[in-house]
Amino acid sequence: MRTILTLVTFVALSTGAYAADAKAGEAAYMKSCKSCHGTDGTHNAGIAKMMKIEMKDLQSPEVQAMSDADIKKWITVGMGKMKPVPAAAASADDIAAYVHTLKK
Repeated sequence: MRTILTLVTFVALSTGAYAADAKAGEAAYMKSCKSCHGTDGTHNAGIAKMMKIEMKDLQSPEVQAMSDADIKKWITVGMGKMKPVPAAAASADDIAAYVHTLKK
């Protein structure tokens, strides 16, 4: 029975039965990301100025061309001055799906 359950789980995951949920990602983004990246992905200019960085517009073609895996890596590992966001790590797949809905 355990082998069958493991096999069913593997098949479900490998065939895309689990898909990231952009709606859930929106809720997680609003909770963990919007303070820096803004509600629409255009970033908080005050935070960028304070940190002396240029934040990427999440609506930009450059960010939109990124894979979900790359966006998830930004969330879980960080990049440059952006530190990992532990509160968002569990929802990183969903947040990446949501970020892709922010296209201009």
